Amino acid sequence: MITIVLVILIVVSVCTATGAWNWLIDPDTQKVSFFSSLWNHPFFTISCITLIALFFAGIHKRVVAPSIIAARCRTVLAEYNMSCDDTGKLILKPRPNIQ
Repeated sequence: MITIVLVILIVVSVCTATGAWNWLIDPDTQKVSFFSSLWNHPFFTISCITLIALFFAGIHKRVVAPSIIAARCRTVLAEYNMSCDDTGKLILKPRPNIQ
């Protein structure tokens, strides 16, 4: 699930960056109004609106949330000499030698 969300975010970000580059290097951008310039570059406009909509929908939280949960679990499990990987699998550490 997270890989699909991450791929969508990466693809839309690359499309927005590519569209922005084409929009900025266009010599007509300086000659026309802002909205006319956006109308002349629909790829950038659509990808930018899509990226903004994805951020309002909370896609960035879905990408970051699992790593936050895993870090908090590691903090709690460290007290019991355990840990977990990024998928949530429990890792038992060897017992410390008490003398």
